[in-house]
Amino acid sequence: MTNSWIADRTRLFDSSGIRKVFDLASKMQSPIDLSIGQPDYDVPEPVRAACIQAIDSGKNSYSLTQGMPVLREKLQARIDARYQHADRSVFVSSGTSGGIVLTLLALVNPGDEILIFDPYFVMYEALTRLVGGTPVFVPTYPDFRIPLDRVEKAITSRTKLILLNSPANPTGVVATAEEIRGLAELAAQHNIALVSDEIYSQFCYDAPFVSPAEFNDRTIVIDGFSKAYAMTGWRLGFVHGPAEVINTMIKVQQYTYVCAPQPAQWAGAVAMDVDVSPYTEAYRQKRNLIVEGLSDLYEVANPRGAFYVFPRTPWGTGTEFVSRAIENSLLVIPGNVFSQQDTHFRISYAASNDVIERGIGVLRKLARR
Repeated sequence: MTNSWIADRTRLFDSSGIRKVFDLASKMQSPIDLSIGQPDYDVPEPVRAACIQAIDSGKNSYSLTQGMPVLREKLQARIDARYQHADRSVFVSSGTSGGIVLTLLALVNPGDEILIFDPYFVMYEALTRLVGGTPVFVPTYPDFRIPLDRVEKAITSRTKLILLNSPANPTGVVATAEEIRGLAELAAQHNIALVSDEIYSQFCYDAPFVSPAEFNDRTIVIDGFSKAYAMTGWRLGFVHGPAEVINTMIKVQQYTYVCAPQPAQWAGAVAMDVDVSPYTEAYRQKRNLIVEGLSDLYEVANPRGAFYVFPRTPWGTGTEFVSRAIENSLLVIPGNVFSQQDTHFRISYAASNDVIERGIGVLRKLARR
């Protein structure tokens, strides 16, 4: 029986609920797809051209594990200029997800506790369990703010790190500077690693982005090119933090991902100089469109970043509501995919305005059932 071959660790979590909806979308005729967190625009032309040039000029071999100098040195210079930390190094990961995997492999021992704000990006719980850690969920309902008092109460002698994602998936909420400073200081006070997933940092609509690395020089930052530059399939990310931590991640990458794709790294160096503010402004307008279209019928925490909104269901559980939405050709994600409770659902407004407006129409009809 092949069942006896499967490692026990894989039974600690289920397949991604997001990917299940993604697979469902591929089988439906003209669905109203507001499910997947992927930009609806293409990779900017200069970035595409740089990748093609790299391929045509033979830059197709393995790269250095830590990243090619063309990208890594440019990242390091920009990070040094921003933070001016005496001990902050960077390496290039195989996607932001790869950066998260390597962070947990490098830092978490079996039995270590990881504080995760609920709701959360689906990967956080699964990877915590995969590396033998224990997820400790810190509820943020109903407004999805960072509850510093709850964080402090959740800290124990086994707490190894705190995972922060701001702007957040699935809620779109952006932590305030005061919340981020408080969390950074709390982590430093208790000698806990603070890991900041900043993949949506360029999608902040109402105030400049703030990183906890501005207040805690031991913060480990994970970022990448997937969202702002629409390079989701190129698997290009980066991680920066204390050199000892970064060097450990590089060592682990040697035996896992090996390296990030070399052509994508040459393109990433070009992407760093591309102005994405027009895309940000377009998503600000999409955010306004969907919030204004739903806020009279749904309880909605105003998303100030990323490209998600996380409304409370007007009736039933998130799963029940989403099942009815799918019957009406609308694809959204039930809240229990991202949370220990099933009271909300996630909308991704990374879509054309026409699709968003059609989705709003279905949601307004469902709310008045």
